[in-house]
Amino acid sequence: MTVGGVLGPLVRGSTWRRGVFLLLGGVLVLPYALLAAAFAQLLGNDDVPLPLGTGLLLVGAVIAAMPVFLAGSRTLEIAAARALLAVDLPEPAPGHRIDRETRLRAALWIALHLVTGGLVLFAAISAFPMALVFIAGQLGLDTGATRDDAFGPLTLDNPVGAALAGLAILVGLGYAVAGLGALAASMAPVLLGPSQGERIAALEARAARLAERNRLARELHDSVGHALTVATLQAGAARELLDVDPEFTRRALRAIEDTSRHAMDDLDHVLGLLRETDSGQPRPPTAPQPTLARLDRLVADTRAAGLDVDSRISGAVGELPAAVSREGYRIVQEGLTNAARHGRGPVTLRVDVPGEGLEIELVNGLRGATGPGGGGRGLDGMRERVLLLGGRLTAGPDGDRWRVRASLPVPRGESG
Repeated sequence: MTVGGVLGPLVRGSTWRRGVFLLLGGVLVLPYALLAAAFAQLLGNDDVPLPLGTGLLLVGAVIAAMPVFLAGSRTLEIAAARALLAVDLPEPAPGHRIDRETRLRAALWIALHLVTGGLVLFAAISAFPMALVFIAGQLGLDTGATRDDAFGPLTLDNPVGAALAGLAILVGLGYAVAGLGALAASMAPVLLGPSQGERIAALEARAARLAERNRLARELHDSVGHALTVATLQAGAARELLDVDPEFTRRALRAIEDTSRHAMDDLDHVLGLLRETDSGQPRPPTAPQPTLARLDRLVADTRAAGLDVDSRISGAVGELPAAVSREGYRIVQEGLTNAARHGRGPVTLRVDVPGEGLEIELVNGLRGATGPGGGGRGLDGMRERVLLLGGRLTAGPDGDRWRVRASLPVPRGESG
């Protein structure tokens, strides 16, 4: 083993950070040491009745033990372990109740931190100055110590031996700090790690974040995808008729402008949900999400893009709950987009509210012998929207047509 390998633990940055962590425990144990000394003096005083001294000792012990079992103490220890021990510990789940087993593990960790920190602090304020005196004496510096002075079994009679002893004390203290720090880093995940309940809460929070990301991805795919499809069709038609029908070209450009503006509103809404305020809460949406109340405009934009749409709407569409109306709008939007991109017209759109539910059906011609009238991510997004609301969706070829049917339930007592 090389000299660098032997002295490596003494000069690593991790050793110094772990030393700071241990000294932090020594600083925290000082009030306990002072309290113990005060009670030792109190109980050794014959003027203090023994029952009174014992009662005060019990009360003091209870008060001293309380911080060890507090949830906040565990949180502080986790933060210190992450920063100084470089241990990857998850943050405690907010609002999650800590079980008894987790409290006991944390209490054991805090007790060990205080004990080891106290030992390191004691060694630092006793052995470290002694070692410096030995080494300074060998260098000819006046420390005020004489040959008759002794530090336990060590004396200054032999200057060389004293200097070597001082150097050995410093090296030994460094290795002790490195070893205790490494032990603390290995024990932290065991004693400060999350409980089973916290793991479950973390998995649920992660699942909720993933679900929210998928929802935002669907919003972007449906709104921006539809706008790009309509704008592409309008631009293609305008290019073909630019010299023949200038009025149609102007209408197409106006439709592209309106469609792009609505797409920007939708994009701003989704990005507003992605941004977070300083408090970590989502920003309020800057634009309302479209509902079936805008269905006529959606159909008109699709027709303006050159796709023939036969729309049939019946029932109290305006009285649907907001969530059902929003998802219904997105399903129709994605269905029309798929028909424009993958199928051919005309498209028959039926939207009905038969009592307590929403029924949507889109039928369009197939492009080619077997080509679908829709599919891919758009169809997957439609299925996810329907399933989230507990509905049903069927999509596939029906003869020479592509048929999509979606049924969304409306809970009793809910309305728009």
